[in-house]
Amino acid sequence: MKKWLLLLLFFAGFSWAIANFQGLSAQGQYDSIIFDFKESLSSAEIERKVESLSTQFQTDLTYNSQFSLSDHVFIAKGDEQLLKAIQNSGIKEFTEFVEPNYTYQALFSPNDPDFDKQWNLKSINMEAAWQASRGRGTTVAVIDTGIAPVADLKRTRLVPGYDFVNDRANATDDHGHGTHVAGTIAQSTNNNFGVAGIAYEAQLMPLKVLGRSGSGTVSDIAESIRFAADNGADVINMSLGGGGESQLMREAIEYAHQKGVVIVAAAGNAARSAVEFPARYPHVIGVSALDSEGQKAPYSNYGAGVDISAPGGSLRGNDRLGGILQNTINPRDGSSIFAAFQGTSMASPHVAGVAALIRSIGVQSPDQVEQVLKQSAVAVKDDAANYFGTGKLDASRAVRLAAQKSFGFNGFMGWLRNGFFLGPRFWFDARAVQWGHKLLMLATAAIIAWLFRLPWNWSMGWGLILGSTGLFILRCFHLVDLPHWPLRVLGSSLPELGGAISGANALNPLTANVLIALGLIVLLLSHPQLKWFALGGSAGITACLAVSALVAPQVVWFGSTAVAQGFLGINALLCLALFYLASKSASRSA
Repeated sequence: MKKWLLLLLFFAGFSWAIANFQGLSAQGQYDSIIFDFKESLSSAEIERKVESLSTQFQTDLTYNSQFSLSDHVFIAKGDEQLLKAIQNSGIKEFTEFVEPNYTYQALFSPNDPDFDKQWNLKSINMEAAWQASRGRGTTVAVIDTGIAPVADLKRTRLVPGYDFVNDRANATDDHGHGTHVAGTIAQSTNNNFGVAGIAYEAQLMPLKVLGRSGSGTVSDIAESIRFAADNGADVINMSLGGGGESQLMREAIEYAHQKGVVIVAAAGNAARSAVEFPARYPHVIGVSALDSEGQKAPYSNYGAGVDISAPGGSLRGNDRLGGILQNTINPRDGSSIFAAFQGTSMASPHVAGVAALIRSIGVQSPDQVEQVLKQSAVAVKDDAANYFGTGKLDASRAVRLAAQKSFGFNGFMGWLRNGFFLGPRFWFDARAVQWGHKLLMLATAAIIAWLFRLPWNWSMGWGLILGSTGLFILRCFHLVDLPHWPLRVLGSSLPELGGAISGANALNPLTANVLIALGLIVLLLSHPQLKWFALGGSAGITACLAVSALVAPQVVWFGSTAVAQGFLGINALLCLALFYLASKSASRSA
């Protein structure tokens, strides 16, 4: 008996602790309270109640809208302290419920006025990805024509880079290509201006290796790769390429990879099955281009060396909507303009930006980052020519997979920084259960068993739990993308099963009655061990029905009326009488 008392005390204490735990899911914010008055009240009665409550709590109750008249839903300004005072004032006698009027918000969508023209960001599910990461704490080296200080990069942080063409520290852009590429990676975002970028909280490192003509040498590119690796770059983007293999560049890439840098490069724009260097080198993620319809862009190279595909745009005549829109410069006078470009040069920075998001979450190894990008890509069937590599870039899937793969201190800090906590597929919400009611049911069942001197054994104990509350803690767990009904059923007591299966919060009269207890007694009372389960279950059912009748009389078809309360109360008394007779019989045969 002592063991069972200790077990019940532990269960009750643990339940109380969980009930008071704030949970890992978002705790709602509110500054007003919802009152839903019972449908059985007349308009005059509701008017009197509203006037009384307004006076008592010094707050005005008003209809939420003209559509609330039939539902009797009122709203009043108030905080958590006022809500508790109202809930403890006996208001349940004439209301269906009183609850917080939580404030919900739209998922993050940047306020950049031309964001709606960036089909490319929508096609890789950036809005969902931004809920998890925005690239904070990472540095992306842009090995290109440099970066110019255009208007929509003012809020983007640039770290010191280098101009290898002119051998100077100031790596400004005199062409426009590099600035456009930089914008896709980290354009200043949510600044009420221009357009958005993928990893807009990341830092950019400008490394100029291409001159005003848009061309540059292997030696400069190789030096810039080593510079990036030695100066803290996490990701390198190279929207450039050509023919001819270079041992110098191969060694530079190997050097950067060994230092933990993710390297991304464009596949080339010759529309042939021959990916250009440096995308063809080992440890470089080669990117082919997609048009606005998700097909291979007409100009994009393909075949061996393509690891993944991403939006590169396709301009048709004067139609610029199919291009990749970013802020760059007019090469003629250096003025800031918004322009739509096309090319695998535009596709590569999409992958580099998402790689920065993955690094920000906590995945550090360049091989693991590449693995995340490939595994999360949307695969394309029947891709015999390898237009798409492992598939189409999906930023949202990539950051979710990254959160699952990130381990250790960096992964933990990434979770904390980006709001994942235990990962995106597992949540616990303590508010899914009415803990006070459950603990009262469990305590009542234990008292009934103690009063009738039932032996404390595992069979009887499980009967008490399953008859009164079930494994109710399971109702608090939610596995994203999976149905909740199995946990809801396992977390229900025997009288609650009818409502749990149908998804209703109210008790179903088909299972919340004495017949369930009668069935247990008839089937199991003659068994030497299972009879104690039947008795414990009957005591638990009695407690469940009695507590529900007193504090939460909600029954399908009857609502929360006096009829529902009477139905539950009568069945609780019948269960108690049945339990009494069965316990006498069991004691005589024991």
